[in-house]
Amino acid sequence: MSQLQRDFERWFGDMGSGSQSRVKSGGGRKGGGGLWLIVAGLVLALIVLGSIARGIYTEWLWFGTLGYESVYTTILSTRIVLFVVAAAVFAAIFAGNILIASRLAPRGEAAASAQPVLPYVQRFTRGAVIAVTTFFAFVFGAAAQANWELVLRFLNGQPFGTNDPVFFRDVSFYVFSMPFLSFIRGWLLTVVIFSLLAALLVYFLSYSSQKKAFDHARPVLVHVGALIVAISALAAMSYWLGIWELAFSPRGAVFGAGYTDMTAQVPAQWLLLAATLLLGLLILVALFRRRTRWAAYGVGLWVILSIVVGQVIPGLVQRLQVEPNELQLETPYIGYNIEATREAFGLTRIVEHDYPATPMPTAQDIADNPLTIDNVRLWDHRPLLDTYNQIQTIRTYYDFLDVDIDRYMIDGEYRQVMLAARELSKNKLPSEAQTWVNRVLQYTHGYGVAMSPVNEVSMDGGLPVLWLRDLPTTGIMEVTRPGIYYGENTRDYVIIGTDTEEFDYPMGTTNAWTMYEGTGGVPIGSLFRRAVYAWEFADFNILISSQLTSDSRILYNRQVSERVSHIAPFLRLDADPYIVVLDGRLVWIVDCYTTSTRYPYSEPYDGGVNYIRNSVKAVVDAYDGTVDFYVMEPDDPIIKTYASIFPDLFQPAEAMPEGLRAHLRYPVDLFDIQASVYRTYHMQDVRVFYNKEDLWAVPREYYAGREQLMEPYYVIMRLPDEEAEEFLLMLPFTPANRNNAIAWLGARCDGDNYGDLLVYRFPKDRLIYGPSQIENRIQQDIQITEQLALWSRGGAQVIRGNLLVIPLGDSTLYVEAVFLQADEGGLPELVRVIVAAGEEIAMERSLEEALSAIFGPAAGLPEPPDPSLPGVDLPDDVRGLIEKAQDHFQQAQEYLRQGDWTGYGEELEALERTLAELAEMTAEE
Repeated sequence: MSQLQRDFERWFGDMGSGSQSRVKSGGGRKGGGGLWLIVAGLVLALIVLGSIARGIYTEWLWFGTLGYESVYTTILSTRIVLFVVAAAVFAAIFAGNILIASRLAPRGEAAASAQPVLPYVQRFTRGAVIAVTTFFAFVFGAAAQANWELVLRFLNGQPFGTNDPVFFRDVSFYVFSMPFLSFIRGWLLTVVIFSLLAALLVYFLSYSSQKKAFDHARPVLVHVGALIVAISALAAMSYWLGIWELAFSPRGAVFGAGYTDMTAQVPAQWLLLAATLLLGLLILVALFRRRTRWAAYGVGLWVILSIVVGQVIPGLVQRLQVEPNELQLETPYIGYNIEATREAFGLTRIVEHDYPATPMPTAQDIADNPLTIDNVRLWDHRPLLDTYNQIQTIRTYYDFLDVDIDRYMIDGEYRQVMLAARELSKNKLPSEAQTWVNRVLQYTHGYGVAMSPVNEVSMDGGLPVLWLRDLPTTGIMEVTRPGIYYGENTRDYVIIGTDTEEFDYPMGTTNAWTMYEGTGGVPIGSLFRRAVYAWEFADFNILISSQLTSDSRILYNRQVSERVSHIAPFLRLDADPYIVVLDGRLVWIVDCYTTSTRYPYSEPYDGGVNYIRNSVKAVVDAYDGTVDFYVMEPDDPIIKTYASIFPDLFQPAEAMPEGLRAHLRYPVDLFDIQASVYRTYHMQDVRVFYNKEDLWAVPREYYAGREQLMEPYYVIMRLPDEEAEEFLLMLPFTPANRNNAIAWLGARCDGDNYGDLLVYRFPKDRLIYGPSQIENRIQQDIQITEQLALWSRGGAQVIRGNLLVIPLGDSTLYVEAVFLQADEGGLPELVRVIVAAGEEIAMERSLEEALSAIFGPAAGLPEPPDPSLPGVDLPDDVRGLIEKAQDHFQQAQEYLRQGDWTGYGEELEALERTLAELAEMTAEE
């Protein structure tokens, strides 16, 4: 046994002897109470450990069913190692300093004044020290293991190949290394401070309880001084790291180190670093020399130095030297910011073009772009969602949560469509049907999708033309696996493979039933696993239900975004997963981003990230729940780092099925961010940027009577100098504080061009109408406003949909749909289409009619349908009555939309008379 151990036992043994004697004299009852306390503690510990073990086991099973065991074991093993190492390091430092203090503390007869506190001191036994050390070791270990991702990124970080322009460090140092170093510094500083407080407590208890006064022994001072020096060294490290943190300084004209930071703050950081180290040494000397005032003076001088050198002098340089000469002194740093921001947000990929923007498309432009015209999106996703939920949910327990936009080849034609998944909403089941069997075993999945073209309206009341519809799903393409076990609304768990058949879809007065045939879910055939999952979900029915069999499996983490995030928590997900019909199956595509807030000199977007890439597309099968991750940005250093950490997680983009690649979309969330940043950072000249001479803005539009910013939208169109139409995401721009159009940004989505960004700039020497100006012209059109006002007065809500700017030829076409909806839960109907081109505006029943009103027959548009009955040989008088009846019916429908009930009734009466006359005439024949 070492001398240190003997001293520890003697010190704490003496302190514990009194308490031991009291236990003996106090009888067995107190001892029994202590025993029960120990038993309760052990039971609690077993429950906690069992809960942790249960969580680890179920996670391992879940990841295993998806083939990603290595992902979970990598994360788990890293967390365990970090916890054990951190807990051991803390225990060694913390307990070691207590042991040292117990050896160095004076020992002697207790003073009379210490008798009142002596019982409390005596309770401070070795067991208490072990308990306190164990508790804090657990806390510090838990804090360390929570930073597993930070540690793995540091150990596997890949270089960016780009250095910051002032400190010449690779960007990976800021993204991967500095967060790790900051964490280590903060963690160690906290450990040392805790150790110092524990040592001081031991010394205080020792000195305050002595009968004879003791002088402070030199070893005690050495111990305390060493801890103070360690604290000062770790505090000084913060100033060293603070030098590199200046690459993220917000002080100057732009984000990143500016003139003041480089000329005043950097020297201040080095000076304060040295001053902090010297302060630690001064305190150590003061302790040895018994000069407490030296330490006080040192702390005071350090505080003054921190304020003067660290804040006042840089502030004066900024105010007196930089602000009066800001452009001159900050020019190089503004250039660094422009370059870094454009690179970090992928704006260097944008290819700029000039766009003639002639005042008005020609009829020949319309005729030459039939695919663009046929794919102009008239339906807005918001009223269409209401329509789907009223005409296609079929039953109250189904819901459409979101409408997605995509494109498909339909009968050899490239068509833009809107579609939505029909998901199950169990909370809408009747209260008497809210049983465990129904919720967990029987109602397990949604069913199919609704799909409609973006520009077609049915002839019977302004509703969408449904290409996929009803239950079971029917339409222009076959859906062989319509079950949606994994979706956007599947947030609970279900069990499949039981003796209870699953509800599939309603069939009139009865229902269709099914049994799951997929591979998803964790097997729970054994009693042990059922018990584990009963504990996991706090559901005793899982354990006792006789409906479960040896083939039963439990499906959970079924919400697609949460499922992807659970596997790869380090990826940031797009807000809008979208569903795709692929070879008869339904799959979800989730756009995933790698982001950082630590790209030097890059301006943060909305105070947050300042680096982003759409590096991964996650694909989730709606039936099986399988998840595949495809790398779309193989050169992104962050995704390369994660691929190094998790080599079995990602697949190359080339491994994606060709049919799936045809449905990739440039994500709206990323496009929104890039468009927002580009509004300022399209200016690359430092002087122009500094003066904000060419700042752009997102146009405003009217939707449902409210003004709002335009949203990016998908179109099918033919780009200038391209031979074929393609699927694009686009957004127009206007100059800041002005309403005329200045440019539009587009992101290509098809084939090898996926991800290419284009900007088409309009001429600045003449007026090009912007969206808000077109909106104002629509509101100033007397015929349009009178018609809209008439509908509004008739008890209906008029909804003006998105205004779309459609580049066509060398000009632009503006299209806006008008919807009519009853005030109380009516069915939204597309009743009119507004088209604006140059100085012309037309509002008609269809896009073709509106275009014909502006461009005439030369546009090559189809003739409006003949209301007569072609091909039927009828007498002229019979044909005349049929046409008359059709006229009365159409006029009645028009009065109905206008809310003119008197006119509606009159036309119905006229229709009735005409039909009676027709019946009489045909009967005579």
